[in-house]
Formats: sequence, C-alpha cells, structure tokens
Amino acid sequence: MFMKLIGRIGRTRLVMAGAGAALVLAMAVIGAADKPVPGARPAAAPVRIETAVARRGDVPIYADGLGTVQAYYTVAVTPRVDGQLLRLGFVEGQMVKPGDMLAQIDPRPYQAAYDQAIAAKFKDAALLANARRDLERYVKLAPEEFTSQQTLETQRALVAQLQAQIIGDQAAIDNAATQLDYTTIRSPIEGRTGIRMTDPGNIVHAATATGIVVVTQVQPISLIFTLPGELLHALNRALAAGPVAVTALSRDGKQQLGIGTVGLVDNQIDQTTGTIRLKATFQNRDNLLWPGDFVNAHVLVSTRHDALTIPSTAVQRGPRGLYAYVVTAADAVEMRPLEVGQEVGTVTVIEKGLQEGERVATSNHYRLQPGARVQVAEPAQGAAKPAAEGKAQ
Repeated sequence: MFMKLIGRIGRTRLVMAGAGAALVLAMAVIGAADKPVPGARPAAAPVRIETAVARRGDVPIYADGLGTVQAYYTVAVTPRVDGQLLRLGFVEGQMVKPGDMLAQIDPRPYQAAYDQAIAAKFKDAALLANARRDLERYVKLAPEEFTSQQTLETQRALVAQLQAQIIGDQAAIDNAATQLDYTTIRSPIEGRTGIRMTDPGNIVHAATATGIVVVTQVQPISLIFTLPGELLHALNRALAAGPVAVTALSRDGKQQLGIGTVGLVDNQIDQTTGTIRLKATFQNRDNLLWPGDFVNAHVLVSTRHDALTIPSTAVQRGPRGLYAYVVTAADAVEMRPLEVGQEVGTVTVIEKGLQEGERVATSNHYRLQPGARVQVAEPAQGAAKPAAEGKAQ
C-alpha cells in the first residue's frame, strides 16, 4: 500500500514538471515573437497632413502700380477785371455747381461804361436817321439838277460812315457788357472749393497771379499711375475687348478706396524708368479718393481661362526646382516636379506636372519624403477659399 502511494506521488510530480516545462516553453516562444528581428526597422506612423485638390477655372491676372489721385477738373478762379472785391459767394470747402456765384467785384465803373456805350449808339443812330433823310432828298433833286452830283455822293458816304459807326457802337456795348459780366465771378464746373486766397475789401487785378479760390471736381476723380512697359500689349488687348477695371487701394493695401476704369494709356513709354502711365476714372461717390493722395492701383490685365491651380502652400522648392507632394491611392505621397505659371494671390497656376482632381499636400512638408504614408486631416470648417486673383509677370 505504501509503495502504491509512493508511485502515485512520483507520477504527479512528473506531470507537474512536464506542465511547467510546457508553460516555460510557451512563454519563451511568445517572448521571442515580441522581440524585434535583428536588422529590421519598425514601421513609421503615418504623417498627418492637410491636402487640396487641383482644380480648373478662370483666373483673373492683375498688375499693381503706384499712382497719384488728381482732380477730374481743376480751376483756379482769378479775376478778369480790376476792382474792389465786394463779397464772396461761397464757404470754404463748399460744393458748388456750374453758374454758382463765387465772388462779386464792384460793378459800378463797368456799369457806367456800359451806359456810355449805349448812349453813343443812340446818338449815332439819330445822326444816321437824319443823314438818310437828307440822302433821300438829294436823290430826288439830282435828276432836276437842283443839287450837284458831288453833294449826292458826299451824303451817301456820310450815311455809310454812320452805319459803320453804329456797328462800332454795338461792339463797344458788347465789350462793356462783357466787362460788366466779369464783375460777377461764377463757378465754371461742379466741384469743391478750397481755401480762399483773397478776402473781401481787397483790390484785385486781372494781371496778378493771385486768385480768389481753387475749385476741384472730385466726383468723378482721376488716378494717374504707372505700370511696367512690357504690359503695354496686354493692356491694349484688354482695352480692345472692353472696359478695364482698376481697384484703388490704400498705401498699406488693406482698404479698398474705389473701383474705376482705365480711360487712357499714355502714348509713350518712359525710357528712363521703363514704365508707362495710365489714367483711370472713379465715380468717388463716398469721397475716399482725394486729390494729391498716393494710392496703389490694382489693374485687371487679362483672364486666364480654364487654368489648373493649386494652393501656393503646396508648391515647394528643391535642388531640382519646384515640386509638390501628390497623395496616391495607397495613402502615400510621391514627389512630382512642376512647371508653374503666375502666382495668383493664394493659388498658383500649374502649367505641367499635375492633372485635374489630383490631391496635393499643403502642410507638414518637412516630415514628408517620397513613399511616406500619410493620414489626411479634415479641413477646418469655414476655411476661406483661395482668392482667384494674381499679378501679371
């Protein structure tokens, strides 16, 4: 009995020892599986990137230039007759219309000259009437030889002389009336008055350079600006196709001051600077443009139709030129060399290297390399679309 018990205990120890060995062997196998194979590299985590799709559309091409705002018309109001300035008919900075009275010069001397001219005409008209009656009598008496032929011819000459005198009198009246009219100075244009240069009570002269006030027309208003001379042909083509739009921007480029149209391209290129001058007209209803101000001119030179574009942030520069990382169907990227056109605001026109609909990386370029796996991030809601406007090159 004792020997049977010993045998059972021995068999139990053998079973337990075999189970323990099996457990140790299994753990060793699992541990060996978890250990990296010598020489093998761990798989890299995918790079999280943002992407954009290459799209086709119309792209307006702009050119930028620096310009000076000028009044559409500028009139320096000066006296045309001498005399005392009695009063002004405007307030400085006031808007005036054509025909509005601006100043009044003492009219009394010119009124007197006008009256004298009228009186002289009446006197000569009476003399002419009497001379004509005498001529009629001489004509009746000449056939009967009751008067000489010389007397008849002399009377005819007198009548002609008095007729000429009447014409001269009328011219003197017209001149006196003109001088009298000059004593009231009226605005020739619609515009804004500036600071007065002569006060009432002063004696003004037509020969002096000092005027009374300057009137400038600011609605509409003009902008004179320059562009590179090589854009001349593109500008002429644009003008031949229709009105060319111009946007006036503040000097820092942050505020839009108005939208107008090109009215004139100068007839020659400045050989010193290689630029050409243009003149644009703005309605300026809100008076944001002011004569003498410097502004930036943003000119629509042409429109690139059906152009392929991607965000400019997707275009990278390498030792071999420009390229972009294109996302493949296997969620990896490949380096694609590019030929680009104009940079259009926040987008770039692609001439060669991409197809419409292909997706390009727009972020984390420093972590990318050809063949790298990527994870596309969802674009932020409300993200602004690239502005489709650019500069001419």
